[in-house]
Amino acid sequence: MTKTTKDSCENLTLHLPRLTAADRERLFSHKPFTIWLTGLSGAGKSTLAFSMEKLLVDSGKPAFVLDGDNVRHGLCKGLGFSPEDRSENIRRIAEVARMMNEAGVIVLVACISPCRLQREQAKLTIGEENFIEVYLNTPLSVCESLDPKGLYRKARAGLIPEFTGISAVYEEPVAPSLVIDTSQKSISECLQEVMGKAESWWLKNSDRHR
Repeated sequence: MTKTTKDSCENLTLHLPRLTAADRERLFSHKPFTIWLTGLSGAGKSTLAFSMEKLLVDSGKPAFVLDGDNVRHGLCKGLGFSPEDRSENIRRIAEVARMMNEAGVIVLVACISPCRLQREQAKLTIGEENFIEVYLNTPLSVCESLDPKGLYRKARAGLIPEFTGISAVYEEPVAPSLVIDTSQKSISECLQEVMGKAESWWLKNSDRHR
């Protein structure tokens, strides 16, 4: 992984935009935010994120999913699963989410993001006021029994090192905005809960800016 040096940063100039966040809010008639879905592999993060993306777009709101697997095919290609690479992976996703929020897009991040500190850093990057953390606390036994990608089987066989939940730790969020056990509810019920949280966020932020 290429690291940015102090000298290279000194030769760069930060160009400030001519449009403000308020300008874009007036254009799109909404205040953008990021919903960060975290949880074990197989908990339903991607399913929920893409379902919500469609619901939002169908209602006329710009939305986009940053899926953990998808970004590793491009934006984060070449990163492994060491603590350092995981941290860089989350940093890149958070930076993209922040820029997309600035452009007026609602972002849905579906990423295991197992480390509490990394999620807190993502929140700081995106902005605490724009960050909604949703923890899918589906039990490991359920995720492993489903195993849609066959990853748990490979991890148990020692074929995937540092696999979250098996050979690497998942640190549960301390105070997430919402907690859902997807094994106890249908996708429709889960989607309704997340949309309800998003609507509460909209109301709160609309009142704040009146």
